Amino acid sequence: MKKAELIFVPSPGIGHLVSTLEFAKHLTDRDDRISVTLLSMKLAVAPWVDAYAKSLTDSQPRICIIDLPPVDPPLPDVLKKSPEYFLSLVVESHLPNVKNIVSSRANSGSLQVTGLVLDFFCVSMVDIAKELSLPSYIFLTSNLGFLGLMLYLPTRQDRISTVFESSDHELLIPGITSPVPVCVLPSCLFNKDGGHATLVKLAQRFKDVDGIIVNTFHELEPYAVNAFSGDLNPPLYTVGPVLHLKSQPNPDLDEAQYQKIFQWLDDLAESSVVFLCFGSSGSFDVAQVKEIAIGLERSGYNFLWSLRVSCPKDEASAHRYVTNNGVFPEGFLERIKGRGMICGWVPQVEILAHKAIGGFVSHCGWNSILESLWYGVPIATWPIYAEQQLNAFRMVKEQGLALDLRLDYRVGSDLVMACDIESAVRCLMDGESKIRKKGKEMAEISRKSLMEGGSSFNSIGQFVSLNF
Repeated sequence: MKKAELIFVPSPGIGHLVSTLEFAKHLTDRDDRISVTLLSMKLAVAPWVDAYAKSLTDSQPRICIIDLPPVDPPLPDVLKKSPEYFLSLVVESHLPNVKNIVSSRANSGSLQVTGLVLDFFCVSMVDIAKELSLPSYIFLTSNLGFLGLMLYLPTRQDRISTVFESSDHELLIPGITSPVPVCVLPSCLFNKDGGHATLVKLAQRFKDVDGIIVNTFHELEPYAVNAFSGDLNPPLYTVGPVLHLKSQPNPDLDEAQYQKIFQWLDDLAESSVVFLCFGSSGSFDVAQVKEIAIGLERSGYNFLWSLRVSCPKDEASAHRYVTNNGVFPEGFLERIKGRGMICGWVPQVEILAHKAIGGFVSHCGWNSILESLWYGVPIATWPIYAEQQLNAFRMVKEQGLALDLRLDYRVGSDLVMACDIESAVRCLMDGESKIRKKGKEMAEISRKSLMEGGSSFNSIGQFVSLNF
């Protein structure tokens, strides 16, 4: 029995790292001949990210992490203008280090390196694989709708170098059943300072890999699976939902607050609480916070609100800020006592798993969507950044698995009013809604997809068989 090593290169960022490590675990659990080495890039991130990765690999002897040597980061102005361009420069600066490590391991003879698995931001490293005669694969931490967009971008012909404009017509994107309004495209595609050019450059390399692995499952996106399962595209492997069903540690978690949250939830009826959480970058200004507060109060439902406000970052300072600076309507905190709880960072997965949670107002990051589907919690869409607007559009218009609170929201562009929030919460919490029923059905399907004989189980098996 020969043993094989796959080398993974994720882009830096906790969302990408979590999915990559979990997929690596799927592979090593599936076949004890497989080992995974993950090459980790460093950005100015908190030490807890390293601690989280180590906690996972400590129990996985066939998964190891190699920290890449530090490199000089691009100038801060680049990050402000275009996070995508900034990240692409970081990846490019790591190319020599990655090449040296992959080459060394491929020639060591201790294990047979059988492939390079790349985050889509790292797809330029396909040239390293080609030089060493290794197969290369993209591991896409998003969904097939985003893959369709990436395959579409290089086909814009004479407009390939032109950023999108809000006045552009709807787009017919492969793998997406409905015409796509330009207003739900990722913000970077409107960015003339490197964002658009970066995404197009990455998209042009998608055809150069030997396969594309996607964190989704066949039954969630059947139209897209069929659209991409042909000779025109690299082979497709749907391996999801790839989830870490225990919230990662975070220094912002107050243990006393954690206990308080779950004691409160334990005392409430099943499916009686709406949960609001907008991701690590989902902060709002004072005007928007007030509208959310008014809408929640008027809805009449219990709520748990993970609040990030554009003010001091730590929870204690944020709480002092919102209570002392008129962020909430007068008397709001007193009136919602007992039926509403406001907190900072929360363990999202564990909260979604709680019986009291009946609805989720979400930024529609792909990991968050998969988590909500896993637990059958219906979503009201409030996208913030990256590809979240496209995710929200597809969940509402194509899959019928989410409620349209807002599809095209951009931070600072407009205000979501209290009346819209109130209405969305009431519809979301309707126990007889079609979205809730369909979500419960999809929860069961998502779990079956990973069981023996399921669609993702079989797809992972097909991928494993390539490496032997």
